[in-house]
Amino acid sequence: MTGDALTPREVAEQLGVTVRTVQRWVTHGRLSATRIGGRVRIAPESLAAITQPGSGAGGSPRPTPEVQPIRAVLVANRGEVVGRVARTAHRLGMRVIGVQAPDDVPPRGVDLTLPVASYLDGEAMIDAARRAGADAVHPGYGFLAESASFAQSVLDAGLTWVGPPPAAMAALGDKAAGRRRAAGLGIPVIPGYDGEAQHDDGLAAAALRIGFPLLVKPAAGGGGKGMQVVRDPARLRDALAISRREARSAFADDRLVLERLLVGPRHVEVQVVFDRSGRGIHLSERDCSTQRRHQKMVEESPAPTVSADLGGRLGAAALSLAGAVGYVGAGTVEFLLTDGGEFFFLEMNTRLQVEHPVTEAVTGRDLIEDQLRIAAGEPLALQPGPMPPNGHAIEARLYAEDPDAGFLPAAGRVARIRWPSGVRIDTALAEGDVISDRYDPLLAKLIAHGPTRAAALAALRVALDRTQLLGVRTNLRFLRWLMVQRVMTAGQMRTDTLASLPLPGPPEASAEAWVDAARSLRGAEAGESWRGGWRLAAPAAVRLRLGDEERRVESSTGGPELPVADGSAFVDVDGQSLEFSVALPPSVEEAARHAAAHAGASAALVSPMPGRVIAVRALVGDPVRAHQAVVVIEAMKMEHAVITPLAGRLTAVHVGIGQQVERGDLLAEVSA
Repeated sequence: MTGDALTPREVAEQLGVTVRTVQRWVTHGRLSATRIGGRVRIAPESLAAITQPGSGAGGSPRPTPEVQPIRAVLVANRGEVVGRVARTAHRLGMRVIGVQAPDDVPPRGVDLTLPVASYLDGEAMIDAARRAGADAVHPGYGFLAESASFAQSVLDAGLTWVGPPPAAMAALGDKAAGRRRAAGLGIPVIPGYDGEAQHDDGLAAAALRIGFPLLVKPAAGGGGKGMQVVRDPARLRDALAISRREARSAFADDRLVLERLLVGPRHVEVQVVFDRSGRGIHLSERDCSTQRRHQKMVEESPAPTVSADLGGRLGAAALSLAGAVGYVGAGTVEFLLTDGGEFFFLEMNTRLQVEHPVTEAVTGRDLIEDQLRIAAGEPLALQPGPMPPNGHAIEARLYAEDPDAGFLPAAGRVARIRWPSGVRIDTALAEGDVISDRYDPLLAKLIAHGPTRAAALAALRVALDRTQLLGVRTNLRFLRWLMVQRVMTAGQMRTDTLASLPLPGPPEASAEAWVDAARSLRGAEAGESWRGGWRLAAPAAVRLRLGDEERRVESSTGGPELPVADGSAFVDVDGQSLEFSVALPPSVEEAARHAAAHAGASAALVSPMPGRVIAVRALVGDPVRAHQAVVVIEAMKMEHAVITPLAGRLTAVHVGIGQQVERGDLLAEVSA
């Protein structure tokens, strides 16, 4: 160790990462360090193992890698991305291994499935790869996809990592480190705070310097999880607590970043691909502005409002940033754009993006093939400069969520699926699958391609109209409505547009829908729940329930066949799955509650979705304010507060922390 030895903070500043990241590198042996008393000192020459200079963005060339063919790949993920990787891997002659958690449906399209305790259990993933004879691991997106430590563990196990080097992931996958790296390269960043002081007082002081409104977001991960918009300084500490909890749950890392909230920006991202020799290219850009609560709904390429000049500057910035850390493989650099032509670096996703199909559609490239070939050490025949897009592509995400209930997550068993032809469908969904609250609500992606944006949008509208999914509530009806809104057809969507649009009302079931449901329930002979309905010299009749509404409905034979499960019939009404069931006689408890409600003001707080109770904010007998959160439920890694509509006193609590609840379950009661 020489006299030029560096402290962890000096290394962090030099590399544009956090001190905590440097400490992890030292702990895992990635950086050579010596302890002098209680202090750690790092030799400058050991930084070469981290920085790996050289890229297609101007660095010196890297050595030509040795080609090591991949024969079998384990996909350390779940859902549609497993099948997506499997399709390409099989075409390239590879065997594909999938994994399955105990509470999940099996992966589809794989050659072998092995059990794991959790999709966040890196050791179990590596053990499964070894047992199955895999020589490579593809992380998909989400879960462990942006974990530098998992990537390093895969390499340490002698397996091929289908992704960027761990050092590049650490330097850019962390939002705070990525901001510092971008700023050091002269790429504009949003004013904010990405420092080490993570206690509430330090973050509150930083927030006052930044100004309100601002955005609180996790330093790790992506997908909009944990993000909180804070407009009122009095709400900051609550937002910090929520963001920390969601970040810890989703990413096992509760560090936070603060940024000034830009009003009405467009969200545009650039796809980059680098091979292991350092050559890189950007593949046009994607517009991801159509989002709600930081969750993307619609993506398209090329971005309708980005000029050739601006697109070139975005691409150059993306290549510069990725190349500066020796990036390898496919990655995405995200920006926010203002109407004045300014752009700001947002973050880099050091993995494949969910919306990668639109880039594939307009470039003709298979990004999974690129990833696999690059990981094997093959060079890519990349032409310098941008790749002009061929036509236009638009993708719509089908989510298990209920737009009529504030887009809360939905759950249930898939009773029927009808996919359209003429567009690409990326999904792993099958009839009979149970959609739970434990995982991301994404069910499928519909991708339309056409010679022009108008043609692609028209094809997507037709495809959505011809899609049917029954048994679980989805955003299908909302997507159909969105596709004909002028702001969408004109290509003027911004990140806050959906929050400002007057949303369509809930679907109204026609009289025919009630009759069809009664007929289907009768035809399915739904056992005791049907209870006959027979009447002398008259059509059979039964009392049905749809939500809070009940009707006596006459039934006859014939008519459409609707899926029936667990004593319920599922009817498609304008693209939404509505569940009809036989109305049961009220229980003694319901009758007493109904009488009490009419005797004086009271409120029964019910769960708006399936989930797990993570907090009860008041005790029986406590006074409560109107709109006060009484119970907090976690579903799909996000928190949802159940509030009381009136002020009064909490008279009953029917759930406890950790309890799993279903939609409609009674949580608590309040009396004025």
